Amino acid sequence: MEVPLYQNYVHDHLQRTSLSSSTSYFSHHFSGSELFRDRSLLSAYSLWSNGRKLRNSFCWVKCSSLEQGLRPRLKPKPSKVERDVRKGTPPSKETRITKSSVRICCHIEKLVLCNKFRDALEMFEILELEGGYDVGNSTFDALINACIGLKSIRGAKRLCAYMIDNGIEPDQYIMNRILLMHVRCGMMIDASKLFDEMPERNAVSWNTIISGYVDSGNYKEAFRLFIMMWEEYPGCSPRTFATVIRASAGLELIFPGRQLHSCAVKAGVGQDIFVSCALIDMYSKCGGLEDAHCVFDEMPDKTIVGWNSIIAGYALHGYSEEALNLYYQMRDSGVKIDHFTFSIIIRICSRLASVTRAKQAHASLVRNGFGLDVVANTALVDFYSKWGKVDDARHIFDRMSCKNLISWNALIAGYGNHGRGEEAIEIFERMLREGMVPNHVTFLAVLSACSISGLFERGWEIFQSVTRDHKMKLRAMHYTCMIELLGREGLLDEAYALIRKAPFQPTANMWAALLRACRVHENLELGKYVAEKLYGMEPEKLRNYIVLLNIYKSSGKLKEAADVVQTLKRKGLSMLPACSWIEVKHQPHAFQSGDKRHPEIEKVVEKVDELMLEISKLGYVPERNILLPDVDHEEKIQIYHSEKLAIAYGLINTLNHTPLQIVQGHRVCGDCHSVIKLIAMITKREIVVRDASRFHHFRDGRCSCGDYW
Repeated sequence: MEVPLYQNYVHDHLQRTSLSSSTSYFSHHFSGSELFRDRSLLSAYSLWSNGRKLRNSFCWVKCSSLEQGLRPRLKPKPSKVERDVRKGTPPSKETRITKSSVRICCHIEKLVLCNKFRDALEMFEILELEGGYDVGNSTFDALINACIGLKSIRGAKRLCAYMIDNGIEPDQYIMNRILLMHVRCGMMIDASKLFDEMPERNAVSWNTIISGYVDSGNYKEAFRLFIMMWEEYPGCSPRTFATVIRASAGLELIFPGRQLHSCAVKAGVGQDIFVSCALIDMYSKCGGLEDAHCVFDEMPDKTIVGWNSIIAGYALHGYSEEALNLYYQMRDSGVKIDHFTFSIIIRICSRLASVTRAKQAHASLVRNGFGLDVVANTALVDFYSKWGKVDDARHIFDRMSCKNLISWNALIAGYGNHGRGEEAIEIFERMLREGMVPNHVTFLAVLSACSISGLFERGWEIFQSVTRDHKMKLRAMHYTCMIELLGREGLLDEAYALIRKAPFQPTANMWAALLRACRVHENLELGKYVAEKLYGMEPEKLRNYIVLLNIYKSSGKLKEAADVVQTLKRKGLSMLPACSWIEVKHQPHAFQSGDKRHPEIEKVVEKVDELMLEISKLGYVPERNILLPDVDHEEKIQIYHSEKLAIAYGLINTLNHTPLQIVQGHRVCGDCHSVIKLIAMITKREIVVRDASRFHHFRDGRCSCGDYW
């Protein structure tokens, strides 16, 4: 096996070095700046590398040399620095730096230049073990880059300890670089102490520490330092303003953001590209979309970052159509679109349930050279998974050369939501085999897949493995999935026991999952008890009352059902009628129960009557005694529910065998669920309904939910 060049050099150098000197403890006290004279600040940096570990790494090289008859060089005489250290006397200033380090420093800088950060820090061990080398600023700068690249706290401490123990007095540039190293490695407490004790601070120093606090989420401390900087160093740069404006956005406080905007304008940097983009982001997050658009309109040069910021701002507040219009303006303006733009647009299409627009964005993404981008492709996987195109999502996923955890989670959730639990578990197990570490979202996705598909044994096994194998704490969302799974199996007592045994206060979602199970299995006593629990936790949530009302009516408890109705009237609780959407020929069409406003409503109603007549020949009888699971009690079961109208419209205006996709704002009622199964059978079409609880894939007279939703 060939030994890398830098390892040969290390071995050669170790052979020439006294082994005893490698284990000596260098404790020098040099004069210099106040910062580096005080060891209390950097006491944690007194970490000395273990020479034994390094020598063991190359012991096979040494043995190979002995076998070939090569003898190690004689041990050189110790230098004056080493003799002073062994005698316990500090070295004089004249003898502090005595060794040439050109070859070592050159190797370190080349390794960092090639992004071989770990190798560079291993090479740095030579300097640590021997000390006394003449190391220049360029080498320290390279080592700082290595620590930043690896986010290595240990490396940062080693480097600072070396500089202290060898009496290095860094100039302003290196001090700022050391401060940046602490910030980038997440060592904000040490960075704050370092900043406070810096003998000199310039704009770079201030910007570095303020950016560190903003990036770490400590926005108030960032503001405090900015005010200090304003008093001590009035020449604030555009970067400073942009950074502190981000702090205002993080706090979601528009008033300090306006003040910063005013200060930036007075300072003459109001139209700087970085300041403008930060202002658009701040105003958008704080709810000031008009102000954000004004800043955008005043930008002399509208860059890709500015366009993305304003589009994301409109999308954030639900103005999806306006966001898409801005995207079209951006495209027509000739600005080069990047992968972040496409990820934003795809998420907007997901909100609009527009598969056609998403496919257009997908095609544009490929044309612009982002076909393999991780961020954009993950957004596509998530979109296609959410809107019934799971096979398309899998195709994109398989073509991704680099997959992150979000990509895996999106595909697992996609399979699970569409009732393909076995495939979701298969992807989960493949993820584990490829070395990906799951998080709580991963387990939520796979447990939800087991719940929706009724995979009880696999679900229980994965639930137990969360704490046993992966050493993670189970959250309420994981318990909710297991309660739904137990409820689906009819194990209501076990589900109730699981709630009682939870190591935290049961959440409303956990009780709601059990209440749904009580409705399906018509367990009146337990349902009443659970409903009372939910009334105390969510007294204004209509769905809980409606589910209990359904339980009473299905059990023939008409008096109790009437009491629930009176409670609803007394509390003034009501919901708008259920609404369903379908996209036909790139245009969305909305229907409400008994709707007469649609221009083609007469044809739609006629089609519904025709379908109802056909399915009645197959034995269909309307269910008159069940209310909608979570809509207003005034809305009785009738023929022209919104789902039926939307499906009829789709059948009229699409080609035969074309799949239909419906979006329903509430849970689909039991009567409509039975009707859609029969319609899918007689029309030989696949009908996908996304309601408030899950996806329902109707095909050949069956539904993917197994009649449990």
